[in-house]
Formats: sequence, C-alpha cells, structure tokens
Amino acid sequence: MKKDLRDEVIQLAKLSKLRFSEEELLNFIPEFEKIISFSDKINELDLEAIEPLVYIHREEENKTRPDEITSSMTREEALKNAPAKDSDYFRVPKVFDK
Repeated sequence: MKKDLRDEVIQLAKLSKLRFSEEELLNFIPEFEKIISFSDKINELDLEAIEPLVYIHREEENKTRPDEITSSMTREEALKNAPAKDSDYFRVPKVFDK
C-alpha cells in the first residue's frame, strides 16, 4: 500500500469530518485509487477547444408548470398511515419546551 495515498485518504477524511477504522481505511484505499484513475482519464482528453461552463444549463430556461390548486388526496387518506394523529392533524413530538 502506498503510504502517500493512505495519508491522502486520512487527510480527506479529516477535511470531510469522517472517521474510519483501520479496516475501513484499508478497504477504502482501493476504491479511492479507482476514483483517482477514473478522474485521470479526463487529463487524456484534448479539451483545448472546449469552453468552460459557468452554468450547466447554459441559456436554457426553466420549464415550469402553471401553479394551480388541485386536490391530490383527502385528509382521511393523508392521515390513514400516520403513526399518531389527533382528529384532523398529525401528532408529532414536542420540539421546544415553553
């Protein structure tokens, strides 16, 4: 195992606020090598004539639908599988104390 690759994985884990056991680290290193080799394929391409994208969608407009009120389900249907309900409402645990 390459020591510098192991150190790089450890550094990336720290930056990502992840913790790996030694076994997980050893299992992850080959996967990390695959990711690096895959991304290195981009370096093999001639991208000199390709203009970088600032926005993925370029000049495309968002395709939106009209904002219309429609009924999708009845109140009874919505509450049917609720783990806790109180007549017309979902019951949820308290989040804040008064």
